This record gives sequence, structure tokens and C-alpha cells, in this order.
Amino acid sequence: MKEKRWIIRQDHDLETVENLAASLGVDRIIATLLVERGVKTFEEARRFFRPGLDQIHDPFLMKGMKQAIDRINEAIKNRERIMVYGDYDVDGTSAVALVYSYLKELNRNIDFYIPDREREGYGISYQGIDYARETGVKLIIALDCGIKAVDEMAYAAQHGIGFIIGDHHLPGDVVPAAVAVLDPKQADCPYPYKELSGCGIGFKIVEAHLEQQLGVRLCDMPEQLDDQRRQRQEELKLKLLKYLDLVAVSIASDIVPIMGENRVLAFFGLRVLNTKPRPGIEAILKYGHVDRRKADADLADTTEPADKTKNGYFEKELTISDLVFLVGPRINAAGRIRSAFDSVRLMLTDDPVIARQLADDINTYNLERKDLDTSATEEAKRRIDNDPFYQGRQSLVLYDPSWHRGVVGIVASRIVEAYNKPAIVFTEGSDGLITGSARSLKEFDVHEALEKCADLLEHFGGHKSAAGVSLRKENMRAFLDRFEQLVRENIGTEEVIPEVEVDAELGFSQITPKFLRILKQFAPFGPDNNVPVFVSRELVDTGGARIVGSNHLKFYAIPIAERTAPYPAIAFQQGEALTRMRHGDLFDLCYQLEENYWRGKTEIQLNVKDIKFVE
Repeated sequence: MKEKRWIIRQDHDLETVENLAASLGVDRIIATLLVERGVKTFEEARRFFRPGLDQIHDPFLMKGMKQAIDRINEAIKNRERIMVYGDYDVDGTSAVALVYSYLKELNRNIDFYIPDREREGYGISYQGIDYARETGVKLIIALDCGIKAVDEMAYAAQHGIGFIIGDHHLPGDVVPAAVAVLDPKQADCPYPYKELSGCGIGFKIVEAHLEQQLGVRLCDMPEQLDDQRRQRQEELKLKLLKYLDLVAVSIASDIVPIMGENRVLAFFGLRVLNTKPRPGIEAILKYGHVDRRKADADLADTTEPADKTKNGYFEKELTISDLVFLVGPRINAAGRIRSAFDSVRLMLTDDPVIARQLADDINTYNLERKDLDTSATEEAKRRIDNDPFYQGRQSLVLYDPSWHRGVVGIVASRIVEAYNKPAIVFTEGSDGLITGSARSLKEFDVHEALEKCADLLEHFGGHKSAAGVSLRKENMRAFLDRFEQLVRENIGTEEVIPEVEVDAELGFSQITPKFLRILKQFAPFGPDNNVPVFVSRELVDTGGARIVGSNHLKFYAIPIAERTAPYPAIAFQQGEALTRMRHGDLFDLCYQLEENYWRGKTEIQLNVKDIKFVE
């Protein structure tokens, strides 16, 4: 069991915590959790616990939005052929499904396009532009890609095709010459929230267009509107809500922060998914053994926590985690193994029969993806463990032409998890290039490192923790050396000890029904609002510790200094602790509180992140 360092968060002011606890009537731990998430006043807490669609920002604050909407209106008026173009991952395909389904109601002369991962690679492709030209397209709306497609924009312009770029990745030094470029990460974009997903950008396009059509904005205060405009605002909410399931799936799958605007979008998106999911999503859910009852809830007005037994909610209410592990990988699998067109069709169809057929195909792709992922990961680990080249290196860069391009990102993530080092996994690309995916630790900005290697690369793009990259084989050795040097300069040469960030110390006596009820309202959880992690000290097993599954430790923990009932606990892949636990040794636990559903019953369980025995 790898040693981990527990880091108890100290990024909060004690006076602010005390004031917030008093104003809300909650204990200091709840107030601490809020302050750690940037919630410091009563009003901020109200907005945090009661998200509303009026909290999202005016889409016309985004640079280029007016030009984008004007051009879309022109295309609709003139019945020009429009193409909605997106990346082949969950974020891109959900964005395409969202914008295409909206525009198709206004202009039947519309198409969508997803580049082939193997033949075209990531981003705007010349093949895609050629297809648009051959089919008479005059306007392309590119989503989740395009912010670095400078040459491709020039090529499209030569053929009379205009582009609207809706991206959320970091721009390069030169912004493409498109009709409009929508990307909050542009240095001169005044849009106040910078962390929208690619599908979130697509949603803002739809929101802007609908607001213009209805003559009212979501952010308008209802009390300042007359009856007619207030009615139109309610109509606007209902029209937009039906797209938020797709936005929630993209937010979860693209691992963007779930605070601010994303938290509001995810909150209502989950509400849609738990009441009236589109047939394609519902068809996928059966693979997670999630059954849906008849839905009749009013989506626009409900902000209370879902009751899993009433009003048509799922037997198990879907969470962001379910989207990450159940829905996202299956939607992704089509683009990784076959064609992402199937993913878009799945999200677009209103026919349950077609949805089930597509979901069955996509689940088969996912099973194939798992096999490819497992075999490539095992081979990569064998090389790292046995090849002297990797001994002492702080970065792990691997290449194998036989590895499938659709799984190199997953393999890179597995390598980071196993060795706690930045990793890039390459395979054979197109046009004589090798292409790969990079994954990193929070201590190392992989995108910034790739920028410093730009002269050795053909293409790259992404985020601080994940990026795609391609280069020529003759540059591989020079890239290996420079990337390794950049990692050493930023992280050092010592082994990086994995860290667990702890929110607060917690006694079992503090786990009251009120505490648990408030804690649930912190959802939806995700980056910047992770499930809180607690530490409890000087615990002992009640005597029934055992191994379940593949080296998972199941036990009941009780504190020796408190008169409380024991709590069930599960420690995944931590079976090595069984002997000392059975011996009766004292231990400290680092864990998350969760609800465990089993055979129709719900109990509070400790999901153990780490165990330290008291010496």
C-alpha cells in the first residue's frame, strides 16, 4: 500500500468561518467546507444551496456572441446549408447534438460532422471542410475545437465557407480568422466565467438565440418584468431546460470545475436526467441497472433534493459520478472504437427502439475499448517496470504503433495513477506522425510544458492536466529529453508522494442527521467542489474485517474515545491492512461519507481513501 501524505486544508479564515456558521445556524465544519469553496456570506450560501437559472451569465457578454447570432440568423433567413462540427469525445458529441437539435427546428437544411479519430485526428480537418464544400455548406459551427485552426480557417474561407468557433480550450498566439470566435479563455473576452465545457459554449449559443427571439433574458429579475415578459421568461426556461441533460453529461465527462455557472447547469441537468432523460441516455442507463419510473415533475420550479421514491425519480438518483463512470465512457467508446456519429445519433433520437439498438452497439464498443485499454496498460506497465530506460525518470513517455488511438488517453491516466508521474502515451498517427495523449499531476502544467516544446511538435492542445499531441518520429528523442527536463525543473528529482487533500477532522459523534442532510446539498460534486474528505482518529475495527472482491477491505470502524455506533467502511485495493486491523491495532482514517444502496436499503458508509496505523 503506497504511502500517502494527508494535507489538511488551511485556506480559510477562522473569523469568516465563525461568522458564516452563526449566520447560517450550522456547525463550524459545514461553514469551513463552504468557505473552502469560496462561499463566505449568507447570500453566497443561499445561491450555493438554492441554484437558479437566473444565476447564469448573460451570453451576450461573451466576445463574438452578437456576430455569431447575427450570422446564424442570416443563414436561417437565406436557408443556407449549416453544418454543426464537433470533436469525437463526449463533450464534442453532446455539443453537436445540442446545437444541431435546436437549429434543425429552425432550418431543415442542416447537417452535422464528427472527424474520424484515425483518419482525421483531433480538431478541424481539411477532410471535414471538403465534405462541407461538396455538400453545399455555407456556415460551419465548430464546437469543442477550432481555437487553433488558423490554417484551416483560411482554407475554408477560400471556398466560401464561414466558421463560428465555439471552443473552451486555451487559445494560441494567433486567433483564427472566423466569423466569430467564442471562447471565454481569450484574454480580451469579458465573459465572467471561464470554465464552461465545449457543450456549455453550445448551450450559450442556443440561450443567446432564444433570448433574442423571445425578447427576454434569463438573468432578468422577474419582479422587474411585466406579466407578459415574465411569462416569456418562463417559456425561455422550459425551452432551455431540455438541453441541460447534455450539458451535465459534458461537464461530468470533461472534468471541468463544478462551481459557479457550471454548478447551476449541472444541477438542473441532473434534474432532467433524473426525471425525463432523452431515450438515448435512458437506453444507456440500463447497463448501470438504473430503472426509471414515469416522470411528471415540474422541472422549472423544483430546487428541492430529489426523492428517490416519488415524483418519477430514479430508484437510484443519478449523480455526477454516475455520469463519469456509467454514461460518459459509453458515449466516448463509439468515437474511440468505431464512429462518433453513433454517439450523436444516440443523443438525438426520439425513438426508444432506435435508442436501444444504438445503445447496444455502443455498449459493445465499450467492452472492446476495455479490452484494448487493459492490454495496452498492462504492456505499458511491463515496460516501465522492466526497461532500465525508465528507471529514475520523472516523466513516463511511451510509444507503441500497435496501441489503439482511442485508448491512449485512458492508458496515460492509468500510468499517472500507478506511478504518480506525468505520462504521455503515443501510437501511430496519420500522415506519418505519431500521436498521443498527455496526463499530468496537479503540480505540473502539461500544456505549458508542451508550449515549451512547440518547435518539436506538429500539433498540441488541451488543458493544464490533459492534452493531445502529435510529432514526427525523428523528433521523438529530442522531445523525450526536453519534456523530462521540464518535469524535473518543475517537480524536482525526488519521488512525488501522492497526497490526499483533507477538508476537516471529524468525530463520529458529529455525523448527525442534520449534518448529513446539509452535506448532501453540497452536490453536485466535482472539481473545485469535490466530495468532502474527512479524517477521524484513533479508531478500531469491531472484529469483522474481511476481504471482498479484488483486495477490497470491508470493516466496521468505531472510535475508542467516543460513545457512538460503528460505521461500515470500504477501502478499495487496501487489503494489505487486514492483518493489523484484525490484530486490533489503532488507526486513523481518511474518508468520504457516502450513501450505500444495497438490496433496497440505504446506509451511511465510509469510503476510505487511506489508512494510517497509530504507532
